[in-house]
Amino acid sequence: MMIIPLDELIGFRGNRYELSCAAIKRAIQLNLTGHEDLKKNKNKIVPTALNHVLLGKVKYKIEEE
Repeated sequence: MMIIPLDELIGFRGNRYELSCAAIKRAIQLNLTGHEDLKKNKNKIVPTALNHVLLGKVKYKIEEE
């Protein structure tokens, strides 16, 4: 199994800026709190965060300031 779901990344039709912001925020969360998926993915934080966002394991909403 690949760490980053390439089919979902290639087929993503949403706002790529929002996707990258969500992945960055998720990576920070994973770094601070840890997650069982990190052990499976050899502690690769950014690919794990991107995986969570693309596969819908976490929900995100970019709020206007």
